[in-house]
Amino acid sequence: MAGPETMMQTEIVLDGQSFLLAQVQDLHDLKRRIEAAVKSTGTFVDFVVVGNREVSVLITPHSRVIISVSTVLFDERDTGDVDFPFGGYYDGF
Repeated sequence: MAGPETMMQTEIVLDGQSFLLAQVQDLHDLKRRIEAAVKSTGTFVDFVVVGNREVSVLITPHSRVIISVSTVLFDERDTGDVDFPFGGYYDGF
């Protein structure tokens, strides 16, 4: 008997602020862009979070970044499509 469907979920904490990345977010690319931003005086890095919302964070050489990955229950809404956000005031949750 199979258990519930699961997926990997990535959390990124930027200077103490936690974000759960959308499933379609390329973690290796995001790490590369964060590393490049740290080498500059400061650059905005964009990514998509659970809820299909785009976030822009200013990354500087002083930014603190922590990334962790865990297994969670599957959420079919987590598509990364920013044209169809969910989890807000208007979608019944």
